[in-house]
Amino acid sequence: MDPFDAGAGGLLRQPKAVWATAGASVVAFMGIGLVDPILPSIAQGLDATAGQVSLLFTSYFLITAFAMLVTGFVSSRIGGRRTLLLGLALVVVFAGLAGTSDTVGQLVGYRAGWGLGNALFVSTALAVIVGAAAGGSAAAILLYESALGLGMACGPLLGALLGDASWRYPFFGTAALMAIGFLGITVLLKEQPKPARRTSLLDPLKALGHGGLASVAASAFFYNYTFFTVLAFTPFVLDMTPYASGAVFFAWGLLLAVFSVLVAPRLQRRFGSLKVLGGSLLLLAADVLVLGYGGHTTAVVCTILSGAFIGVNNTVYTELALGVSDAPRPVASAGYNFVRWFAAAAAPFFAPRIEEWTDIHVPFVVAAVTVVLGAVVVAVRREALTHEAAETEPRHAAEDGVTVFAN
Repeated sequence: MDPFDAGAGGLLRQPKAVWATAGASVVAFMGIGLVDPILPSIAQGLDATAGQVSLLFTSYFLITAFAMLVTGFVSSRIGGRRTLLLGLALVVVFAGLAGTSDTVGQLVGYRAGWGLGNALFVSTALAVIVGAAAGGSAAAILLYESALGLGMACGPLLGALLGDASWRYPFFGTAALMAIGFLGITVLLKEQPKPARRTSLLDPLKALGHGGLASVAASAFFYNYTFFTVLAFTPFVLDMTPYASGAVFFAWGLLLAVFSVLVAPRLQRRFGSLKVLGGSLLLLAADVLVLGYGGHTTAVVCTILSGAFIGVNNTVYTELALGVSDAPRPVASAGYNFVRWFAAAAAPFFAPRIEEWTDIHVPFVVAAVTVVLGAVVVAVRREALTHEAAETEPRHAAEDGVTVFAN
């Protein structure tokens, strides 16, 4: 069945609760790339270095990684709806506080609180969308990836538009949008059924004992280092005005959205998920190398082009993480995200420091090497990933159409 079919169960025919959750997810993902075009402005406004400002990403994703161990624990006790609302409330508070920061230390701390709220919301949103969507997990995952791509595209644009007046305004704008999302979830989403068995704090770590899931997480760890080198370090390399940088990353996000939703599924049907993933990872490595060694125009083009490969990778990784093991989807997702978000925290921290120790090119060489390592993991574990994914496909097919909180 085509997930884009406008008929019952198609991507475009979803309950209002699903659209409300997806809409709030767009704003949540906007928060990731929001600071991209204003990183130089923040550094100038708070008299901070590139390395210090990059900690906005590091604190955000470090807290997000550890929060993945908590999200299932919380949602299995208070329910998916309340977990979404708790996450949204934390984002509203800490995004608003971030706009009042007087020092880079305060801003980094508020971003950490923002990361906790975003982790509670984003991880639960995927489970809620998969559980409530019509048409099974295929349409739900594509809808989630659409929200991710749209948020990634609009985040830098919003940051540029509001940040041109003041670097503080994008944070206030995000707080306002998330407050609207809070109201939408409150009105449109009914409480999700709680699981028969509550999730413990260790369940995501236990899930990583599954060889297939551990392999996906390890490969995604290396890939995410590259992903967030592009996202967090490239704005300093491009050294453009907020409007110009916002336009670059808006185009980047559009490619990410198009390739994650429209291109990746078609490539998977024709070539298979693992071939598509391996090829896309290698192409991203080549793109990042050219980005690092090319001139300014080449760097702009390669930055935008990387969105295509990142979009394909995101879709395939999400499907593998949710389908490769016998763990419940929320638990598998939490374990997978726990591992990969550490790389998202590491890349913004190490990239500017590698530049200080060496030169502007080496951070991109490191990023190219890490994404190749991700492809190597896929190649080495290919047989196990293929076998285990096929083995669990019938079970997950049976889960489609019911809440993913059910064990």
